Amino acid sequence: MVFALVGLVVLALLGAVHRYVWRRFVGDTTAPGSPLRRAGTVAAFVLPLLSIGAMTSGRVGAPFWLQQVLAWPGFLWLACLLYLTLALLVGEVVRPVLLRVLARRDGAIPGAGARTVPAPAIAGPAGESGTGTGTPADIPDGTRPRTGELVPSHSSGASARSEAAGRTAPESVTEPVVEPATEPGRERETEPAAGPLATSATVPATTPAPGPSRRLFVSRVVGGAAAAAGLATVGYGTYGVLRGPSVKRITVPLAKLPRAAHGFRIAVVSDIHIGPILGRAHTRRIVDTINATSPDLVAVVGDLVDGSVADLGSAAEPLSALRARHGSFFVTGNHEYFSGAEQWVDHVRELGLIPLENARVEIEGFDLAGVNDIAGETEGQGPDFGRALGDRDRGRAAVLLAHQPVVIHDAVEHGVDLQLSGHTHGGQLWPGNLLAELANPTVAGLERYGDTQLFVSRGAGAWGPPVRVGAPSDITVVELASRQA
Repeated sequence: MVFALVGLVVLALLGAVHRYVWRRFVGDTTAPGSPLRRAGTVAAFVLPLLSIGAMTSGRVGAPFWLQQVLAWPGFLWLACLLYLTLALLVGEVVRPVLLRVLARRDGAIPGAGARTVPAPAIAGPAGESGTGTGTPADIPDGTRPRTGELVPSHSSGASARSEAAGRTAPESVTEPVVEPATEPGRERETEPAAGPLATSATVPATTPAPGPSRRLFVSRVVGGAAAAAGLATVGYGTYGVLRGPSVKRITVPLAKLPRAAHGFRIAVVSDIHIGPILGRAHTRRIVDTINATSPDLVAVVGDLVDGSVADLGSAAEPLSALRARHGSFFVTGNHEYFSGAEQWVDHVRELGLIPLENARVEIEGFDLAGVNDIAGETEGQGPDFGRALGDRDRGRAAVLLAHQPVVIHDAVEHGVDLQLSGHTHGGQLWPGNLLAELANPTVAGLERYGDTQLFVSRGAGAWGPPVRVGAPSDITVVELASRQA
């Protein structure tokens, strides 16, 4: 019942997000009935269906070829949806600012009021050729000012000129006024007549509300910028995963480590996630990267695969080429229990790796222990710290391989000096690291808990979208240091 409710909430959230993305990218930027509107609407229905298919096809036992067909577009769209939505949310802040700027540029800010534009008045003496209204005779009737105009009589033309001469000029006019040319020998009138003879036109300010063209322009600019930012982010994150993990190196001092083991190097790799997207070539890149570091020991700390041995056994075969002086060791992660953990344990053993199923081996200068992932509890194969660490000599340093960081408190209780984990992917997709911090004591890197140090790898692969943003994949060479050296 609880899972059904959670599923409904997730589907409702996905529906709402897709509706929002459609509105901003399609509804606000295209014309109704246009080919682009139809194509965008079809995509808004097809892409989420591909994503649901990608997430569920493996769990329901769909043919592996179908899983591969659905995985690339389905999972990539989930990453695109995340970053397109984040970019659009930033655009919501920019959108009103752009509208305001454009409105100011167009002079369409509401509340500008009305402007009074004086109309030119040119007076001439009575009897002079023309109409006798003070308007030059050479001005066509169609260009003479009419609205709100008072015309002086013939007998008052001279007095009007004398009154106008003593007046100050009116305030500057914001709209240009074209004055007629002055005839030779005639005095040019530059002032409007005063009092009842004043000639002026009151022009209401143009205050149109933001029109559809302006809103459309802003929608396209914001939508285009959001699409470019979101897709570029996903593209770069995909390139980082397909390029393969980088190598990090850290030094971890252990108080109980003897001088003879000083400088012992462990290549830690987790969350390889061989699956429908990341296959044999991905495994080969990781193996080559590890071998290039010439480690003393290789630790594969869970989540090796996303699928069955039947589908992915050949993709895991390059692991047989791992080379380390003290061998390569493996512990299960939660994804192994979704993929047939028992079969995978047998298969990695055939490839030359040593599974540590709640077990311990003595290495030169320290004990190396490994526990099953807590997801195995549903199958009666969960972690057993007593079996792995209960009867050991606590005077020796102990290094524990455990997929999930949350078991650190059990490690502290059993006197472990260093726990090596993965599982978190470092958050994989920012801001996923914020969610990962809520569920894990450490998301990435080295931290201390009492007398126990915990190192968490970001992992070498990716789950779901083959994309990493803000959490690059890595393989870490952990060099143990003796305080006695």
